[in-house]
Amino acid sequence: MDNASDQWTKELQELILAEDRKIFSPRVIDNYLKPRNLKEISDPHGVSVITGPCGDTMYIGLKIDKDRIVEIGFLTDGCGPTVACGSVLSQLALGKTITEAAALNQETLLIALGGLPESHLHCAKLAVDTLHQALKNCENQGGESNAKG
Repeated sequence: MDNASDQWTKELQELILAEDRKIFSPRVIDNYLKPRNLKEISDPHGVSVITGPCGDTMYIGLKIDKDRIVEIGFLTDGCGPTVACGSVLSQLALGKTITEAAALNQETLLIALGGLPESHLHCAKLAVDTLHQALKNCENQGGESNAKG
């Protein structure tokens, strides 16, 4: 790219970010620009991949030790708010017991995010549903008991 194209791209990105700052909380923006735990987990004890009604797909992988989440990773092909939901939810779940993590719900995530516009509430639901299914898959595969050893 030449300098004019680079400058145009930078200005467009700044305009988009300025518009996002009017709609989304600082925590949402921070977590979609710098997502935490954005990774695939090798040899996970529990995994889930769910595609939401909007077409976004989320993966969550978990490692469990003594009934506690010791590693969590998420991946998504979704929009910025979906990335933020996966990032914040992974931070909320890390270090929690399976029971504590299973108690995390859409409302808890929305509060932690500082809210989402109604048009993006499904992003939080997708993240929570994916986490809950990964927890169930962990229990169904015996990962919980295997990880305690």
